[in-house]
Amino acid sequence: MNIVILSRNPNLYSTARLLEEAEKRGHKVEVIDPLKCDIIIEKEKPTIYYKDRYLDYVDAIIPRIGASVTFYGCAVVRQFEEMGVFTIASSDAILRSRDKLKSLQRLSKAGIGMPKTVFTNYSRDVEEVIEHVGGTPVIIKLLEGTQGLGVVLAESKNAAESVLEAFNGLQARVIVQEFIKEAKGADLRALVVDGQVVGAMKRQGKEGEFRSNLHRGGSANIIKLDADELKLAMNAAKVLKLPVCGVDMLQSGRGPLLLEVNSTPGLEGIEGATHKNIAKAIIVFIERNRKS
Repeated sequence: MNIVILSRNPNLYSTARLLEEAEKRGHKVEVIDPLKCDIIIEKEKPTIYYKDRYLDYVDAIIPRIGASVTFYGCAVVRQFEEMGVFTIASSDAILRSRDKLKSLQRLSKAGIGMPKTVFTNYSRDVEEVIEHVGGTPVIIKLLEGTQGLGVVLAESKNAAESVLEAFNGLQARVIVQEFIKEAKGADLRALVVDGQVVGAMKRQGKEGEFRSNLHRGGSANIIKLDADELKLAMNAAKVLKLPVCGVDMLQSGRGPLLLEVNSTPGLEGIEGATHKNIAKAIIVFIERNRKS
């Protein structure tokens, strides 16, 4: 097959591993910067032009699109879809997962457990918002935040008020969530491929840090998910129509609670913690499902 990895940096661990595994299995692989693609819209002949050629020979794509380039990146993915190219994540699914509020609304309707969450239109009644999620401490998250950025733990009403006022002053949209104390600064990441969990790790925040993101100095260890955790991960991926994704959840006294679903999960942490070849699993998934 001719496989294109849509990535702005070929040296990133995930991009390099996918390239390596695809080549090992005999495929021709290119890493292409989606921002350097021209989308050509023409009657019955949608095409993409990159550097000096038309990308009309591509069989499958692997989107590795950062949050900062979601709009144009998804436009490129959509154009490949119009050309009949197989993708491990559709443009609609990526957009759904990147909109934290919309995805939480959809997942909640599907019966998936999550921390109590409030979204408000710059409400000045902070006390009421805090009561909705069970009182302080609370987690305040930017809707556009990634890798733990724009996530604040407010331990008191005054702290929550100050943070919300600061975000409101910047006209930044935020959600307020209940703080799950029993999680003890840890979360679970399940990597789903073709609707099945192929690896899972427990990420622990460094001492004094409530965020468990590895980019923020957290650590990761392999974990075996219980039946409820497996079910949540697979259901979340199904609801958002993401056959390949990372599902983040917390362990709580009332069972696993979903944090978010990542449409372009990093592979370095999960492969390092589990010693499983996740990149190969993704390439095998493409081989099984590519449209003829």
